[in-house]
Amino acid sequence: MKKTISKSFPFLLILLVLVALVVTGCGENGQVDTEEQESAENDTNEENEGSDVGLTTLTAEEVNSLLDEDDYVFVDTRINDAYNGWALDGVVRGGHLPGAVDFSARWLSQEKSLEEDFILELLKERGITKEKNVVLYDVNGEDAKIVKDTLSNLGFENLHVFDLNLWAENEEYPLVQHPNYHLIVPAVAVKEVIDGKVPETFENASTIKVVEASWGEEETSYAKGHVPGSFHINTDAIEPPPEWMLADDETLTAFALTHGFTAEDTVIVTGEDYLAAFRVAVVLQYIGVEDVRVLNGGLQAWIAEGYEVETDRHDPIPVKDFGAPIPGGNEWVVTIPELEDRLENDDAFTLVDNRTWEEHVGETSGYSYHEEKGRIPGSVFGYAGYDDAYSMEYYRNPDQTMRNPKILQALWESQGINLDNHLSFMCGSGWRAAEVLYYARVMGLENTSLYSDGWIGWSMEGDRPFETGQPE
Repeated sequence: MKKTISKSFPFLLILLVLVALVVTGCGENGQVDTEEQESAENDTNEENEGSDVGLTTLTAEEVNSLLDEDDYVFVDTRINDAYNGWALDGVVRGGHLPGAVDFSARWLSQEKSLEEDFILELLKERGITKEKNVVLYDVNGEDAKIVKDTLSNLGFENLHVFDLNLWAENEEYPLVQHPNYHLIVPAVAVKEVIDGKVPETFENASTIKVVEASWGEEETSYAKGHVPGSFHINTDAIEPPPEWMLADDETLTAFALTHGFTAEDTVIVTGEDYLAAFRVAVVLQYIGVEDVRVLNGGLQAWIAEGYEVETDRHDPIPVKDFGAPIPGGNEWVVTIPELEDRLENDDAFTLVDNRTWEEHVGETSGYSYHEEKGRIPGSVFGYAGYDDAYSMEYYRNPDQTMRNPKILQALWESQGINLDNHLSFMCGSGWRAAEVLYYARVMGLENTSLYSDGWIGWSMEGDRPFETGQPE
């Protein structure tokens, strides 16, 4: 049978072509519509890039119901001082959420960026893992975003944000402050003092003095830049060379009077050399100054806030009367005779060795001017830094502020240190241990002291017992 072609075929063919063009999105020559489609896809990708897909904003009620959930971790992204207890950035109450950990946005904003492995280590030791719901909170709407971006780039997905103002405004919700958070001061509070204002915890301060502490003459540090209005303290004045041991009471009395200190003063110690600041602070406490604090993070924290330093020189105004016997804070310092007695007779006394492991086991003395190596029998390793006699990585955050007390307590407990004992901290000559002692006091451990003369003082005479090698 002969096949025939319907007269309607050309019309059907044209219709099918038109349908195909619509389905494939092609325009003239298949080009115009394709470009428009690609442009639309690019616009969509740009909108999604960096977006907060899956990010939820929690209410105070939701946070309160989730605080005890094991699969949630609450992260304070503000500066360390706010976590410690200071009411900063306009928040009505200071402190952190119960059980919260700290991971400050400022750690990610340093001039030297943190390595990814180090960031992961910081997260891990705080229990911030990808398996958990991570709640990032701040009060300024900026800090949490900075940390969120970093976590997102590391593959974290279960992220939430929270405005702590919503919590702080309701007094029924608790906030946690370190028992003596006032001992380490934020730069903003120091600025307020300099400007004639009265920041929190300074309401009862009569006379406030801001000082800069460093070793050596002024040109080594002070003359290069300091907190405005501060005067310089050379640490040689409290620990004379060449031994650099704590000075006798007569020398310390002369130091207090010539530098204008009285028992009723409030003193804030600052400095580029953070260890020197703590060393001077503890000695002032030992002398008997009523209220001695340290700028948390040192001069670096001052600069990080955007405040300027000055190079003008300021002299202290001497006084004739300290107003109390010197020393008036004997509980702050343990002498060698006291140390010997308590190590032998007091089971509730622990000597904590805050040196490097190499110093503790006697591989190095830690100091170029001291040859004897070893440790005091009965001392327990308590960490300090990784490298040398001036490093304190185990006790400081990346911005040099005080590390989380829970982490510090875990370090001590890992070495069998009983926090219920009297803890006397030591190092080579008292500088590193002074910083550790201050942190212990911030944490509320009042039954603590500084064995000021350290390993150098113990080993100078050569007839005292010592140990080397791995502890038993």
